[in-house]
Amino acid sequence: MRLLLAFIGFIAIVAAIVAAAFFFGGFYNVAASEDDPAVVTWALPRVRDASIDRNSAGLSPPMSLDDQAVIQAGARAFRDRGCPTCHGAPGVDWAKFSEGMHPDPPDLKDVSGDEPRIIFWAVKNGINMTGMPSFGKIGVDDKELWSIVAFVKKFGQVKPEEFKAWTEQP
Repeated sequence: MRLLLAFIGFIAIVAAIVAAAFFFGGFYNVAASEDDPAVVTWALPRVRDASIDRNSAGLSPPMSLDDQAVIQAGARAFRDRGCPTCHGAPGVDWAKFSEGMHPDPPDLKDVSGDEPRIIFWAVKNGINMTGMPSFGKIGVDDKELWSIVAFVKKFGQVKPEEFKAWTEQP
């Protein structure tokens, strides 16, 4: 039994050394122009989703996310914070450079069905190594962030002319 445990320990040490040499030796290509290895493509979304789910547990909106005034305030905050640059908006195309981001910024119609707590957590805390900034880190208050969540939840239902009317400068 000791021999088996020693062998397993030896294999683990060798695997750690090989992994360290691979990553720290520059063999892992960090270029955004290259596709990730299949294991990375498989693992990262699962790690991200599990982390957000765990860290957002217990969060709930302090107001109704169906309130039209909250949704419209969220549309304005979404525009003011520069979100259409990467995510687009109803009637607004995202900036061309966002197509070169890796991973791609999500189409918010695809995430509008997520639980509000998950969207809030991602907007407040950002997501490492994706280009998604932490709006909480720059001092954006939770009320504004929840209004953005309200807008994102309705993202696919908002008509371009509504978004334009809601976000016009006075």
